[in-house]
Amino acid sequence: MKYSSYNKLNFTVGPVMMDPDIKKIGSNNIPYFRTQEFSELMKENEKCMKLLLRCNENGRVIFLTGSGTSAMEAALMNSFTRNDKVLVVNGGGFGERFVKLCDIHNISYTEIRLRYGESLKTTHLEPYESKGYTGFIINMHETSTGVLYDMPLVSEFCKRNNCFLLVDAISSFLADEIKMEEWGINLLITASQKALALPPGIAIIVMNVDAVDRINKNKVQSLYFDLKEYLINGERGQTPFTPAVGTLIQMNKRLLDLRHKGIEKQICTVRKVAEDFRKKIKLLPFEIPSDSLSNAVTPLRPLGKLGANDIFNRLETEYGIWVCPNGGELKDSLFRVGHIGNISIEDNDKLIQALIDMKNKNIL
Repeated sequence: MKYSSYNKLNFTVGPVMMDPDIKKIGSNNIPYFRTQEFSELMKENEKCMKLLLRCNENGRVIFLTGSGTSAMEAALMNSFTRNDKVLVVNGGGFGERFVKLCDIHNISYTEIRLRYGESLKTTHLEPYESKGYTGFIINMHETSTGVLYDMPLVSEFCKRNNCFLLVDAISSFLADEIKMEEWGINLLITASQKALALPPGIAIIVMNVDAVDRINKNKVQSLYFDLKEYLINGERGQTPFTPAVGTLIQMNKRLLDLRHKGIEKQICTVRKVAEDFRKKIKLLPFEIPSDSLSNAVTPLRPLGKLGANDIFNRLETEYGIWVCPNGGELKDSLFRVGHIGNISIEDNDKLIQALIDMKNKNIL
């Protein structure tokens, strides 16, 4: 059966549009991976990730075959025990996911609940100063609402309170500045299908020395998610189980290009596309419901006739354009436009023109 959506213009936040040279690599046969050549490629991937995230060279990187959520669960299972007491920032669907994971794994937690679109302020953290918390869990960018949290604020709180800092940067990596060592991030998660602009299937866990030590000491009731096995195998550039080999080869090309280009230039490119879109969308009946935004995505609240999900459906079926819908409470009130992947200012114009056309037809 022919799939009808291969060639749509994709403004979602993952999977995103890929560069032609990355797609070309994906057309090759998948090689056998228990070889010295693949081991060297994996070691190179690890080195590049640490450089791009400003992680100490003594840190470690795990490439986990699974979705970003698999890394969220693996990171939580391996970093915390029932003896920990953690703070979880919950400002949307992905903060809620960490809350659910704490419940499942019996991790004692306190939820810092934020309204949709609300930024994190000092007043949210003040009640938890010197209260014996051992961990802090946050989605750097709450992708469901588009809010980018104040990481220097979180960093200083964690340093004062000696909290292990676990950060989901799945949609922020390569879109927003991240200073892993300076901010004292112990463990950071990202994934292949966001700004890395690769196929989905690889979740990446980056750890400093303290996180590695904690993982090695914790006993985890899991086979696949016991990160000690990944650390042991990673020393020789391998994984304990069959990885998404093709995606890791594509990742190597992407990471080497980024290392040569420089992460600052990559972030600048994403920021320019985001700023261009936000300037142009002001001419249309939408509200951006936050003043703390990631470069990765712009959240939009419709002010006209159509709800958010109806706009998503019309753009897909009538204009061949994907934007990013929401579910649950936000289904009809908020959709998102991504700025990561192989998206240009000219692509922005195509989306804006589609929305203008809907307005001129008295639909929007």
